[in-house]
Amino acid sequence: MTAVSLDSFRGELERLRADAEAALAEAVDAAALEAHRVEFLGARSGRLKAIQKSLGGLAVGDKPAGGRHFNEAKAAITAAFEAAQARIEAGGLGPAAEAIDVTLPGEPIRLGHVHPLTHTIRRVQEIMGRLGFESVDGPEVEDQWHNFEALAIPAEHPARDPLDNFYLSVARTADPLLLRSQTSTVQIRVMENREPPLRIVSLGRVYRPDTADATHYPMFHQVEGLLVEPGITMAHLKSVLRLFASSFLGGDVHVRFRPSFFPFTEPSVEVDMEWGGRWVEMGGAGMVDPAVLEAVGYDPDVVTGFAFGLGVERIAARRYGVDDIRDFYRNDVRFLRQF
Repeated sequence: MTAVSLDSFRGELERLRADAEAALAEAVDAAALEAHRVEFLGARSGRLKAIQKSLGGLAVGDKPAGGRHFNEAKAAITAAFEAAQARIEAGGLGPAAEAIDVTLPGEPIRLGHVHPLTHTIRRVQEIMGRLGFESVDGPEVEDQWHNFEALAIPAEHPARDPLDNFYLSVARTADPLLLRSQTSTVQIRVMENREPPLRIVSLGRVYRPDTADATHYPMFHQVEGLLVEPGITMAHLKSVLRLFASSFLGGDVHVRFRPSFFPFTEPSVEVDMEWGGRWVEMGGAGMVDPAVLEAVGYDPDVVTGFAFGLGVERIAARRYGVDDIRDFYRNDVRFLRQF
């Protein structure tokens, strides 16, 4: 017998139960009711009987649960049949033929709502706006200057490897375009066109050919903050991150830095946040490398700045208690209704 998973078996039962309840509710006479009884509850060729045969394909450990789900579905369909039978015997013709009582209130329309990631992005924009940061955006298809060179990532750097980026095959030139791998590209574009002081936050989709798992996805969202003006230090960076984390997550959130390396910041740190008794890595940060300031025409002897980047999926998962960021993209309405 073909092996059957418990989830597949339960899914078939749920679909059968929904089909049966809908059909029986619409039955308008005894003939229609009998036809539906044979279709769903028939002892030889009924759909419930067909599903019962697949019980034997369940793993031994799943059979008790499978049997329980089967009995529940059978009881629900039997109850729907008996209710339809009582209605028809009492002279009711079912919803399809019942007169409409215009004095009754209408059924409410079920409305959708904002996706949790979109809600997170808007919440981040609102918090950073209160801290004086302007929200900016830029193109998702980038050139190599904005995605690499202006960020102090030279041609020989491994971050530019074709296996680590989504290059566009239609751009067959010496410097092909690519899907941006970070929203730092937006910061470069803004700095090229504005003079300091500068406080901006860029949010949007970025692309990296990562294997999808609980904490990674080939397409994800980043929030990057940039502050450039005279006298900026790492203390300002930590203060802004702590104020943001406390506002977003609620309560007193602690922030710690661990030494790291990024081509466009010096010094560079990994950012961890402690909330609810557990430390979680949230992103990277550091002081803007003088080479980056010079690339956009700023004088590193006059101004300094900090930059930080956080994964929107990670902070959303932390905020909502989600263990696997892939759940945000599965389009499972049961999951999304929770938010």
